[in-house]
Amino acid sequence: MKNNGVLDQVYAALAGRNVQEFSGIEPNPTYETLMKAVEVVRAEKIDFLLAVGGGSVVDGTKFIAAAADYLADRDPWHILKTVGSEIVSAIPMGCVLTLPATGSESNSGAVITRKSSGDKQHFFSPLVQPLFAVLDPVVTYSLPPRQIANGVVDAFVHTIEQYLTYPVDAKVQDRFAEGLLLTLLEDGPRALAEPENYAVRANVMWSATMALNGLIGAGVPQDWATHMLGHELTAMHGLDHAQTLAVVLPALLVEKKAQKREKLLQYADRVWGLREGSEESRIDGAIAATRAFFEQMGVPTHLSDYQLDGSSIPALIDKLHQHGMTALGEHQDITLEVSQRIYQAAR
Repeated sequence: MKNNGVLDQVYAALAGRNVQEFSGIEPNPTYETLMKAVEVVRAEKIDFLLAVGGGSVVDGTKFIAAAADYLADRDPWHILKTVGSEIVSAIPMGCVLTLPATGSESNSGAVITRKSSGDKQHFFSPLVQPLFAVLDPVVTYSLPPRQIANGVVDAFVHTIEQYLTYPVDAKVQDRFAEGLLLTLLEDGPRALAEPENYAVRANVMWSATMALNGLIGAGVPQDWATHMLGHELTAMHGLDHAQTLAVVLPALLVEKKAQKREKLLQYADRVWGLREGSEESRIDGAIAATRAFFEQMGVPTHLSDYQLDGSSIPALIDKLHQHGMTALGEHQDITLEVSQRIYQAAR
């Protein structure tokens, strides 16, 4: 941010105000780091928070906003244990987004990691929804290719989680989702090839925001099993969030072909243009094309690509069990046994 001038712009806009800077929030923000910020906020009696960064910074700031104002007799990790259900107040916040990916700038959710226990968990509260978000595609020009690729994959899978379930005649949400997927397919590779193409970066940035602001998920069934299985991979092995999604999703789609059949055929037709051959071949083609897109973006899709041989799968399943992730997916039929098969297939 110091290289692309964003911080200079922020400080110029905040001239005349009392500003405290806290830096060092990691990708996959950790409870340990965030609690240091909570101490500063409490000590300095800070009354507004501004997240300047990507989704991890925004997620972390949401936690800080809730934790600084949380019940005095509670360890703030309780926020994660209760999925945010007992948050009654939070410090207001806004954000200046520098990395399009998670959509956190436009929603009320966050995901936090606790290193000491190897947990990665989420929470939601309308009280931590950013009051505003500044999205300037120009600030993304200097991002390294890995972050751009991860952002595109993240936004793509966010969309898939709310789309590839089963039909409920939600034509508007379906076509919104398909428009986002097609935009990411078209402009994702271009964002890597043409890093200073404003229109391309703007479309990627807006797609990531629209993928997780509640619009395409309104009134439709949602899956999110890919994310839950992916969170355990990040917590245990340190993989980037998008890397875990690219690994898990293709394997999950193969495992759940029967349950997702109608939407997979729609996806094959409307997103990939696969209209010939048997239904089975079109479904297989759409799943293969999805995997190939992630690979094209430079995000490998097998555990072995990350030097993981599958030996940790029993430990991953144990973590899912500890976190209550025993009935996942839009039908709540992804049991621990099914999750184990998905991890095995992702090797």
